[in-house]
Amino acid sequence: MNRIVVIGSCNMDITVLADKRPTAGETILGNELHIAHGGKGANQAVAAARLGAEVTMVGCVGNDVYGEMIRTNLINNHINVDYLVTLHDVTTGTAHITLAEGDNSIIVIPGANARVDENIVDNAWPAIESADLVMVQNEIPVPTIEYIVKRCHAARIKVLLNPAPAADLNPDWLELATYITPNEHELSALYPSQDTTETVIAHNGQIIVTLGSKGVGYGADGELRIIPGFSVKPVDTTGAGDTFNGAFATAIVNGESLDSALRYGNAAAALSIQALGAQEGMPTAEQVSAFLADAT
Repeated sequence: MNRIVVIGSCNMDITVLADKRPTAGETILGNELHIAHGGKGANQAVAAARLGAEVTMVGCVGNDVYGEMIRTNLINNHINVDYLVTLHDVTTGTAHITLAEGDNSIIVIPGANARVDENIVDNAWPAIESADLVMVQNEIPVPTIEYIVKRCHAARIKVLLNPAPAADLNPDWLELATYITPNEHELSALYPSQDTTETVIAHNGQIIVTLGSKGVGYGADGELRIIPGFSVKPVDTTGAGDTFNGAFATAIVNGESLDSALRYGNAAAALSIQALGAQEGMPTAEQVSAFLADAT
């Protein structure tokens, strides 16, 4: 039993590298163009599938070449796309990234991701109700996230909510999720008037805060417990959080303890940042097992 349903975003990331940013009305020559698969939903689905989970992707793409590229990529990663809906009146979600002068500028066009609504969830319910875990992120409309969390809670289906990017979510339904996996910034956005450590401790294993190279923390027996990360030389940290979430989810549905699942997630994330690209560096189960064996 290792069935995971991911409900979330599917994007194409279009990155331009240039020496400088053009000013208004200016045309310049760039250096490189990179087109890559992205979106936190698709990223987490690929991460889990590469680690051996049985993954179904629920979301929306447009009836365009990017939508077809996303569908093909998911299929190539052995992900079920029966509930990835193609819409004919909106474009596939895209992120337009300019890397210049030592920094990046990003314009995100949600496109079809903004149309992931209750009907999309209801259509996918046959897969959702048989899942061992449902994963959702903040790149689809908040009312849809609320609907997913509430309906899954009523049906006693475990939900992992990765509240990224940061957003103001209502604690009344947020806390119905089985696991909540923010980074420190996202945790502050969820509970702006509370101390971070006290918040994590009070939620006793429900909130798992990612701490970058330090690892992850959660509350246990009235204390903050840290599962340390692994020391590696990073090449590209893009997608590390998505890799962690997909790996943690996979370990949980495979019956691992919380500590073991978090260590597994840390290991997968450490491997992922040693290669360029969000999905390109996501490891296989064999690679994570070998990495952990060497680390002991």
